[in-house]
Amino acid sequence: MGAFAGLLVLLGVFVGVVYATTEVPDPGSVQNSQTTVVYYADGTTEMARLGDENRTNVSLAEISEPARQAILAAENRNFYSDPGISFTGIVRAAWNNLTGGSTQGGSTITQQYVKNAFLTQDQTFSRKFQELFLAVKLDNQYEKDDILENYLNTIYFGRGAYGIEAAANTYFGVPAAELTAQQGAVLAVLVRSPSRYDPENDPQGAQDRWNLVLDAMADEGWLADADRAASVYPPVLPKAGSTLGIPAGSEGLVVQRALAELEAKGYDEQQIRAGGLRITTTVDKPAQDAALAAVADVMEGEPEGLREALVAIDPRTGAVRAYYGGPTGAGDGAIDYAQAQRQPGSSVKPYVLATALEEGISVTARRDGSSPQEFPDRPNLPVRNSGGASCGSCTLMEAMTRSLNTTYYGLAYEVGAEAVRQNILEAAGLPETWAPTGSILDGKATLADPETGGTGASIGIGQYEMRPIDQAHGFATFASGGVEHEPFFVSRVTDSEGAVLLEFAGDAGDQVFPADVANDVTYALTDVADYSRRSLAGGREVASKTGTQGLNAQDNSDAWMVGYTPSLSTAVWMGNDSPNDPIETAGGAIIYGSGLPGAIWQQFMDTVLEGTPEEDLPNRPVIRGDTGEGVPAPAPAPRTQTQSPSTSPPSAPAPQPETDEDTEQDAPDQQTQVQPVPEQPVPVPGTGQPGTGQPGAGQPGGNQPVPNQPSVPGGQPVQPGAPAPDDTEEQPTG
Repeated sequence: MGAFAGLLVLLGVFVGVVYATTEVPDPGSVQNSQTTVVYYADGTTEMARLGDENRTNVSLAEISEPARQAILAAENRNFYSDPGISFTGIVRAAWNNLTGGSTQGGSTITQQYVKNAFLTQDQTFSRKFQELFLAVKLDNQYEKDDILENYLNTIYFGRGAYGIEAAANTYFGVPAAELTAQQGAVLAVLVRSPSRYDPENDPQGAQDRWNLVLDAMADEGWLADADRAASVYPPVLPKAGSTLGIPAGSEGLVVQRALAELEAKGYDEQQIRAGGLRITTTVDKPAQDAALAAVADVMEGEPEGLREALVAIDPRTGAVRAYYGGPTGAGDGAIDYAQAQRQPGSSVKPYVLATALEEGISVTARRDGSSPQEFPDRPNLPVRNSGGASCGSCTLMEAMTRSLNTTYYGLAYEVGAEAVRQNILEAAGLPETWAPTGSILDGKATLADPETGGTGASIGIGQYEMRPIDQAHGFATFASGGVEHEPFFVSRVTDSEGAVLLEFAGDAGDQVFPADVANDVTYALTDVADYSRRSLAGGREVASKTGTQGLNAQDNSDAWMVGYTPSLSTAVWMGNDSPNDPIETAGGAIIYGSGLPGAIWQQFMDTVLEGTPEEDLPNRPVIRGDTGEGVPAPAPAPRTQTQSPSTSPPSAPAPQPETDEDTEQDAPDQQTQVQPVPEQPVPVPGTGQPGTGQPGAGQPGGNQPVPNQPSVPGGQPVQPGAPAPDDTEEQPTG
């Protein structure tokens, strides 16, 4: 007992000494914000500077009382009576530190001010401990009104507005002195997460929290019951054109991905925008330059309406080495096509093969690749190969190289569409269901019909949409021997003094495919580049797959080239803003995966890999299972068909520049749908998100961009009333 008492005395002495020696800086001398710098992977080449753009400090008397009360109601109702710290917050921080949880949350306004104004953004228990002593001492040395005034001038409210005066002007066009309780509640909601609760980004979420703030004000007696009942959400000004320091060029999209990643790790906007962070990304400057050069060189003279995306990932770690989502990174016209949900065509066939390999079906197994073919799940709606290609008994490797739709539709049917779906989800790290975002896809199954939640065998020929980053991710899983690593953009974060806040070299990875399956998928893809005339320089070994999504019997909507070595996985996509518009070259020729996308992929890979050691790929399969014709799965119950049988495709179109197209030229079947073709909207400039959607009415396999729609993971807005994917799955793709 005496020993315990002695420990308490020592603890008391320690606390007393620390308190006495803690110096509180003069709030008037504090620099309210510091510039955050974003670097390329070398840690020295700057990509962007994010700093103070809009600030006007005001006295507390120049801030309306209802606005002050709204902030207090949202953040710290007991501000004027507490000692500057929250004892429950201290206990929670200590517990979270012991259990590995977050050290954030539950802070008083005084603590928040101390963290933002005086301390680094280090999210550690020691920083939290220091925050507590400073908060207590600040509370003892300064009046509460002085602390609140400085706090309100320090907060970042989003849209580049630092402090409540700038926020009042930015959101409502009035000075802080004129803010109403209802307007003040809008700003109070923004304190926790300015971008998330911006009413232009999430109107419903912002209004829900606004109601909670007003309820709290009423509970405290700061808002009369009659005024609370009569309160309506005030009109908010639209966002201005400020880029908030995000570069206007293509690198701005990299910065946005990096910042979003930090937010997901718990960094708030105050820390990111005004915390003086030094953020090192994973993106290599030479690789990024190579991506820009490949797009510029190949697309010179091509139609301006064509859109491109390129994502390159290190399969060993998940680090994103190059990222091109479009030429505009911020402001008007900023759309990130690397996040666009588009139909991948035949570039999904490796996942079908992986599923078959898991079932013991070898890459040397033979299946019927004749064309056309009917399948039990789609009577009277035959699947066809492009260009008249047909093979009565091809191996799965041959069918992969020649991109035979009938073989891989049949194989997906044989092994089960749901099994293929699960393999894609695991390889590309996709969620089982869409995360809640306010769109009509909330909670809906990924890679499935949003109405029924079912997945058909057309998944084997690319019916269900994926993003370019998903394909680079999924193929990287094959490249790493079946180990899936989550892609990431940020490798290191320090404060302005150099203290390391975050160091990340990738996750440990999950073995989602057996090594022998990954080996044999890679082996099966080794002939595609040569067959498509996209071999790499010096005969470097590479595994790859083309993909072309048909729009109708004459046109294509999307074209892909995806491939990898053990050290680099790269996906290239090409399309239009509206997936219902055909993609053509300047000469009017149809674009296929091995055409312009293939040329971009080839130039990029050759440039980045030049001078690096050549890496061997598998030269033989290791799974020696079924090599026969296979046994078809039982036919599922027939379902209602909404499309008429297809007609024969035309002969193969003219070849693309630099390549004599192979059977990857999947001229899709003409389909007839009962719905009329709606007018096609265009993507919303300045959102940073692609305007894509579900397959569009009247066009087999087409999608529609939908402006101003909330996005599911990856930024896929949804077109209400669009037909379900199963209604449009009948067209063969490439």
